[in-house]
Amino acid sequence: MEVILLERVNKLGHMGEVVKVRDGYARNFLLKRGKALRATADNKAKYDGMKADLEARNLASKGEASKVAEKIAGKNIIVIRQASEAGQLFGSVNVRDIVVAFEADGISLARPQVQLDAPIKTIGKRSITVAIHPEVEIEITVTVARSQDEAERINRGEDISTRNEDRDAAAEAIAAAGEFFDPEAQQDEAEPAPAAEEK
Repeated sequence: MEVILLERVNKLGHMGEVVKVRDGYARNFLLKRGKALRATADNKAKYDGMKADLEARNLASKGEASKVAEKIAGKNIIVIRQASEAGQLFGSVNVRDIVVAFEADGISLARPQVQLDAPIKTIGKRSITVAIHPEVEIEITVTVARSQDEAERINRGEDISTRNEDRDAAAEAIAAAGEFFDPEAQQDEAEPAPAAEEK
């Protein structure tokens, strides 16, 4: 189906472009959400009549989105979750968790604005894109940790993949092995065993 885009749609086109898309995508997403019109002769004339109004509305919403983007650009959201010693989460961090974290800071975002490909399932730091407006995208950081202290360590760049006790034990084992095995020592050649006497 061919449609006329009423706003920029990521990976599809800009406002006013006529693009060919699958029927289901057009009916269930673009047309339903008011992002496009069917590309008929009547709708093309209708679009030409409302083009100036759409561009003015788009410019105003883009300006507001830019102000919000300045507030949250480079922001680091910390999400505390329970996890195993290996760093695997018991559950996951999804778009809803990120939106709730922003709301705690007084910033309102809609779920479709947060572009998370798959839920976060491990401890660590991830960079995520937030599309506040179709033409305004910013990067934020999400730090997932077991505690606030661990989140601060992750943000400082420390490796928390192994526990401190494990690292200390490994260092002690290496030191003990170094004392036990002296690479400078040379082995004596063993003398051959005497042959058994024949009768």
